[in-house]
Amino acid sequence: MTDSTRLAAGDTAPQFTLTDQDGKAVSLADYAGRKVVVYFYPAAMTPGCTTQACDFRDNLGSLAAAGYQVLGLSKDAPARLKTFQEHDAVNFPLLSDESLDVHKAYGAWGEKNLYGKTVTGVLRSTFVIDESGLIQLALYNVKATGHVAGLRKKLGLDA
Repeated sequence: MTDSTRLAAGDTAPQFTLTDQDGKAVSLADYAGRKVVVYFYPAAMTPGCTTQACDFRDNLGSLAAAGYQVLGLSKDAPARLKTFQEHDAVNFPLLSDESLDVHKAYGAWGEKNLYGKTVTGVLRSTFVIDESGLIQLALYNVKATGHVAGLRKKLGLDA
C-alpha cells in the first residue's frame, strides 16, 4: 500500500452506504451537516476491537455533546455486528463492509506487520469528518488502547 491511497486533512470524505447491525442501510450522507467519527477495526469481538469499541461507547456521551456521531466499520457480516453490539452494549452504529470497498476508499486496507510477518488486512484507522464532508483528521495504524483519549485531545475535548 502506498501513501497515495491515504486520505489527509482537507480531503473530501468518500461517501458510502453500508448495512448496520440491524440490517438497516446507513449512509455517510445521513449525517450531512454534522461531525462524524468513522473508525475502521479488524474484527468484532476480538480483544483489541472490543477494547476500542467499549472506549468509544464509554465516551459517546461527551463526543455527542461536542457534536460528534461515531460509526464503526468492519468487514464483519451484520449478524456478527449485532452479536458484538449486544454482547458489549455498543451504543453507536456498527457498519458492515464485507466487500472492503469503503475500507479501500479510505486507505484502511493494505499491508501491515502482524507478529513479524507482512500481511494484507484492515489498518486500524480513524477519520474525523467535519460538517461540510471534509476530513478533519486522518489517523492510520492507531492503537486500540488509549485511542479515544488521544482522539479527544486532538479534538480539543477535555480528557
